[in-house]
Amino acid sequence: MRAPTPAEKLLLSLGIDSAKEIDVEAIAWDAGAEVRFAELDSCEARIIGYGNRAIITVEERSILPRKRFSVAHELGHWKYHRGRSFVCRKDDIGNQLKGPTDPERVADSYAADLLLPSFLFVPMAAKTRKATFEAIDEIRAEFGTSRTATALRMVDLGPEPAMLICHGAQKRRWFRRGDDVPDRWFPRDEIDAESAAMDVLHGHCERTPRTLIGADAWFDRRDAEQYEVFEQTVRMATGDALTLLTFKSLAMLT
Repeated sequence: MRAPTPAEKLLLSLGIDSAKEIDVEAIAWDAGAEVRFAELDSCEARIIGYGNRAIITVEERSILPRKRFSVAHELGHWKYHRGRSFVCRKDDIGNQLKGPTDPERVADSYAADLLLPSFLFVPMAAKTRKATFEAIDEIRAEFGTSRTATALRMVDLGPEPAMLICHGAQKRRWFRRGDDVPDRWFPRDEIDAESAAMDVLHGHCERTPRTLIGADAWFDRRDAEQYEVFEQTVRMATGDALTLLTFKSLAMLT
C-alpha cells in the first residue's frame, strides 16, 4: 500500500479507523477552521482565514455528499494555500479539466484523501473484487461521498485496472485512467453507437449492467479490435453519462 498522504496522516493521528468516524466539521474545528452553512449566490464554498483561524462557508442547499466534499476541499486550501482566501464556484470543486498543480485540483486531491482514505478504501474495495457501480454505490454509502468522487477513487485504488469517462450530449467531457492503464489508451471523443452507454446518454436507461464489448468501441487504435473491455454506464444528475471501463486482457496493460 502507498505511503499515507498528509490528509491520511491527519486521520490516523486523530485515531480514525472507520468510514463513519470521518466527521469533516469536527476535523475542520480541530484544524482551526469553523464550518458554517448559508445560501451562497455566487459560489459553492469559500474560506477566509487569518493567522491560525479560518471560517469555511458552504452552500446549505447542496446535498450532503457535496457539502462534505466542499468542506474537505476548503480544508485542502487551508492546508496548502494558507494566507490566501478562496471563493470556489461550483465548477471549481471536482473539476477534472484543471491541471494537477492547479490550486483547485490540489484541494480536490486533499478532499479525496480525507473523505476516502486509502487505508480504509482499499480493503473495502478489495472485498468487492470487481470495479462496478454496484460496488461503488455500496462503498459511497459507507463514506457519505458522491458517486463520482467514489468512482474516481475506484479507478485510482480499486481491485481492477480501470478508466472512468464522462460524456456530455456533444462529446467527451473528461476521463481518468488508473496508474496501471498505459496512456496509449485514450478514449474516443464520442460514444460508439454499439455501446449501451448511448442509451444512457440519449435514451431512458439510467444504468447498464457490466457487459463485454470490443475495445475498438472506446479506443481509436488499430490494435483495439483485438481486445475486449468491460463497460458499465450510469446517468449523472447533470444528464451526462459516466462510464466505467475495466480491462479484460492483460495484453492491453503491457
